[in-house]
Amino acid sequence: MLLLSRSNFLNGMYVVMIIRKHFFIIATLITPWLVLPPVSAMDKGWFNTFTDNVAETWRQPEHYDLYVPAITWHARFAYDKEKTDRYNERPWGVGFGQSRWDDKGNWHGLYMMAFKDSFNKWEPIGGYGWEKTWRPLEDDHFRLGLGFTAGVTARDNWHYIPVPVLLPLASIGYGSATFQMTYIPGSYNNGNVYFAWMRFQF
Repeated sequence: MLLLSRSNFLNGMYVVMIIRKHFFIIATLITPWLVLPPVSAMDKGWFNTFTDNVAETWRQPEHYDLYVPAITWHARFAYDKEKTDRYNERPWGVGFGQSRWDDKGNWHGLYMMAFKDSFNKWEPIGGYGWEKTWRPLEDDHFRLGLGFTAGVTARDNWHYIPVPVLLPLASIGYGSATFQMTYIPGSYNNGNVYFAWMRFQF
């Protein structure tokens, strides 16, 4: 029992070290966006809109979020069976973020997560997410979302070199709980992974 507790403690410390290391990298990448001067609505292009949304989410969050990775699934049609048999599909980890809803009811979030990847190694990821949100029922606590995330990740098998990512997002939520997901495209025996997590809003 003591060995298990010590192992969990060391794993936890390792996750904290990875998050601290790569949070600096992510912060370095997004800081220029946060200090850009405001641009009038008429002059805004897509990039200025994007950076303004990132900056506003950073400066004026409405909520703080807890992320709990739930599942990874390697598309069986895109992998040899011997690979999927040995890959990890339980991405233990945790993440934190901050978010807001804009005047159109759409979601914006900044986040940082660390989880166990396909090889059971720690993988950090952080960035900005946006979702167009629909509330199709009379109960407006229920919602559906579709959007994207742009950020940076790093993997053990890539020697933890930061790699930019641009991925789709989708979600279904009720109240403060949201089941959010993405799909990592790829080629045969590479990529083609479904990744999902719970997001709890405070």
